Amino acid sequence: MNAQDIETINSKRDLALTAVAAIVALAGVIGFSFLSQETMLLRVGLLIGGIVLGIGLAWFAQPGKRFIAFAREAWDETRRVTWPTRKETVNVTGVVFGFVAIMSVFLFVVDKTIEWGIYDLLLRWK
Repeated sequence: MNAQDIETINSKRDLALTAVAAIVALAGVIGFSFLSQETMLLRVGLLIGGIVLGIGLAWFAQPGKRFIAFAREAWDETRRVTWPTRKETVNVTGVVFGFVAIMSVFLFVVDKTIEWGIYDLLLRWK
């Protein structure tokens, strides 16, 4: 990573807008957490409203525009991913479970062998 790759906020306006956007989005999340006695509709509305308002404020700052463009590109990239089929997922999961079972038996045998060697052979000679 070069020094030229690091992007900083150059204007005070962008810094202020970015900070306010982050605070508003965080306030929505914190409000959702701390208002547990209120109705779920109010809490979810506060959460979504805070996040949407934060994104809206961030849109007016240059770093916010870059972040939103990055998020769009990331979303588009996930749509191009070739996801495994159900059969492939089940097969790979079975292989992982089988490997874990074999390794657990192997580690059990190694552990018992070391235990036998230490406790029955070495400590018995005393």
